[in-house]
Amino acid sequence: MSARGHRIKVREVVSETAETVSLIFDIPPNLSRRFAYFPGQFLTLRVPSERTGSVARCYSLSSSPHCGDRPTVTVKRTPGGYASNWICDNVVAGSILEVLEPAGNFVPRNWNRDLLLCAAGSGITPIMSILKSALSTGRSRVVLLYANRDRGSTIFARQLRELVRRYPRRLTVLHWLESERGVPTVRGLAGLTKPYRGYEVYLCGPSGFALVAEQTMAQLRVSARAVHREEYRSLTENPFEQPAPAPMVTTAVRPAVDTASVRVDIDGETHRLPWPRGKKLLDLLLEHGIDAPYVCRESACGTCVCRVERGRTRMLVNEALIDEELALGLTLACQTLPESDDLHITFDQ
Repeated sequence: MSARGHRIKVREVVSETAETVSLIFDIPPNLSRRFAYFPGQFLTLRVPSERTGSVARCYSLSSSPHCGDRPTVTVKRTPGGYASNWICDNVVAGSILEVLEPAGNFVPRNWNRDLLLCAAGSGITPIMSILKSALSTGRSRVVLLYANRDRGSTIFARQLRELVRRYPRRLTVLHWLESERGVPTVRGLAGLTKPYRGYEVYLCGPSGFALVAEQTMAQLRVSARAVHREEYRSLTENPFEQPAPAPMVTTAVRPAVDTASVRVDIDGETHRLPWPRGKKLLDLLLEHGIDAPYVCRESACGTCVCRVERGRTRMLVNEALIDEELALGLTLACQTLPESDDLHITFDQ
């Protein structure tokens, strides 16, 4: 997977609410495998900027790969939000956008579990993808708790009504409207969700709502391992702007004492490099012109995951990998430093 974007045509723009649009992408056949995605993942879009050349923003896929949907992201205007306002004002059917391949780890691993999905506002976008996929692939029950300012701001209201009609025994939708009930409270949410406290929980929304929802789950004694939260995060670096490659190090150069030696298998090629002890693996690869996958460079998206086949490494930060994946030797290149003298890393998993 490349960190460089692909030029993708917008097939259709759908107005979901007065402040929200969905962009339906037309993925060309030669990129269909690269844009295969899991429910709950996101796409990163390049938005032009007169000040910086471009900005990068991540938007969750609201479509489902299990329902025959074309890849679709849903974007809501935010006050003072340059990218969201530019998209809502400028993107039309036929527009060409530069897009990174799907990424993210807010993905259910077991479609046979009953699901309690908690969303507020535009947090419905990855939740919608998960909801449709769960209904399409399994027989589990799905409960959606969806908070909004008022009825007019409820994204996917019509689609949700249709899904309830189609799956009356499996899908329950619980709406919380601030115009009628005030802001969500622990007591209020607990009253609605208590019958479903044995379900696996997926949560996405603004920080205030997310905190109340997490406190609700704790009050209901839902296991912390059963609660999965997607966090909104602003990128601190622009993945569309790659650093210039450093001159290639030849095999005749002997690594200094404070370096390890690493073999990296990626995209069917093998690279052998000296690896300075204080340099992150992703930075090392990019400096040597190696097209390693990444988006956030902050451990959150999981795009740069790779496997340690030989040697020991350590991660500075880990927000994407669970214990079972760590036990398999997986690590995040954007946060990984060497501990052994000789290592073997592979991206070709």
